[in-house]
Amino acid sequence: MEPIAVAICLAALGLASFEMLTKRPTLSTLLGGSVYAVHALDKAPLSSLGAWLRRREIDTEGAPKRDGASILEGPSAHVPYKCIHHAFGRHAIVQPKGMAVIDHDGQSISYEELHQASLSMAVMLRAYGVRRGTCVCLVIQRSIPHIAAILSIVRLGASYIPLDGALIPDNSLEDIVADARPVLILASVQYMDRVAPLGCASQSLEDVFARARAQSEHATSCGDLEGARPDDTAYVIYTSGTTGKPKGVAVSHQSVLNLVALRPGNLGIASGTKVAQLLNVAFDMCAWEIFACILNGGVLYLRGPRRTHWIQVLKTVDVVICTPSILDPHDPADYPNIKVVATAGEPCSQALADRWSQRAAFYNCCGPTEVTIVNTMHLHRVGAPLSIGGPTPNNRVYVLDEDLHPVPKGEVGMMWAGGLGVSKGYLNRPELNSCKFKHDPFFGGIMFNTGDLGRVTDDGSLDHLGRLDEQVKVKGFRVELDGVSAAMRSTPGVISACALLIDAELWGFFSPKHIDASEVKCTVARCLPCYAVPETLVAMDALPLTGNGKVDKRRLRQLAGAA
Repeated sequence: MEPIAVAICLAALGLASFEMLTKRPTLSTLLGGSVYAVHALDKAPLSSLGAWLRRREIDTEGAPKRDGASILEGPSAHVPYKCIHHAFGRHAIVQPKGMAVIDHDGQSISYEELHQASLSMAVMLRAYGVRRGTCVCLVIQRSIPHIAAILSIVRLGASYIPLDGALIPDNSLEDIVADARPVLILASVQYMDRVAPLGCASQSLEDVFARARAQSEHATSCGDLEGARPDDTAYVIYTSGTTGKPKGVAVSHQSVLNLVALRPGNLGIASGTKVAQLLNVAFDMCAWEIFACILNGGVLYLRGPRRTHWIQVLKTVDVVICTPSILDPHDPADYPNIKVVATAGEPCSQALADRWSQRAAFYNCCGPTEVTIVNTMHLHRVGAPLSIGGPTPNNRVYVLDEDLHPVPKGEVGMMWAGGLGVSKGYLNRPELNSCKFKHDPFFGGIMFNTGDLGRVTDDGSLDHLGRLDEQVKVKGFRVELDGVSAAMRSTPGVISACALLIDAELWGFFSPKHIDASEVKCTVARCLPCYAVPETLVAMDALPLTGNGKVDKRRLRQLAGAA
């Protein structure tokens, strides 16, 4: 069931604000509030309001009961490897001649060749000062040398920072280098001029790789290059978030392996499984594509820059990891070889999930960068309500109130994440870390505030109800934009939709273009209060995407301004 926004006039519409749902209600909170995303009324009928109030035992003195607390635990499982290079090295031994990576030009490298090249690169990088605890910026385009560089860097106990040289603005590049203080920049040859003025040692990635291949037969033994430990940072993903200023999220070896070395995060990838590498190299889901493939013996297919390269890869591979917006324009009937699809990064529509799950195992997943790509996954069945499922192995999700107490099942709260997937935090952001990462009072360790609203359903799965920072004021009422987008997506035939507040007016963008805007408006009006229905609806062949494959909201705002 898709999330929708409902009004907070309790008697009339049965709604409650986030504050009411997560704190002990008082008379003042019962009489007023705001509009937030909750689920469709058939799952939370008005008749349940009285029961909810009774469960909370509303008064001005006693604390509410917390029976049926919203704490979800993923299964406990043993992670078979300590470090990333241990998993890769195993496959270099058991299938040395097996193909590891194939690029869009047909160039390929076997597991044995990639292993030897990465060892030689590690020797060279160590000479440039790369050691345990340091970091290396990769200003690159996807390539076989890019994969070898990753393996060589993490082996040394250092971390890599992937940056798309074709897309990253100069000011962002400067900010990231200043913040991360890398000991070395490895840049694709066409970007060497961009990194030269940054005041950091730099080398051409292609040159280092070529020299490593030439010396690979004399590569140092593995034992001489063992530097990494399970808790060492493997990669740092920079994301602007809501501030616009890049901040780096540090993710450890053990967190990566907890996702990609266990089911369902390994997506069933095994020796010879063909896996697409479609996504922007700076996107954390790209790490899922790469590591889920080469740490499980699969063959990684690197797409090229042209649309024909996209089609070529999609027609070849068995497994695709991407955002719903990337999947949106494609008909699964055109890609009969695809057996497994995993989407994350933004909300998925019921229609898209149903369409693809008819032909492939379709996983709807959720989780921010700070919890290692995704920490919940759900194998969707055609026609079943779309869900983000439950926590992956060794991970936990807590739905908490503002006092960090679990809310009763079925009530809305803030989703916090615990377990092995929780990242090491933000680089050089102690104040932000202390705000977003807290001691886990339930199981020990650290938990992370995802910023997402959610609730646990009766069957124990999670409903994702949008982000707290996606709330806006419309005509004096607070509206959840994700809820409006979800209501638009519930229109039959609509695949992708996005709601934005532009110059105090609510706009709705949707695809495909042939869907009648009046149908979309009627659907939204049946789900939402009148003030939450977009005043302007724009039908598009496809919504524009960012370099990470998510809906490009900045571009939509520009299109609205030009209208």
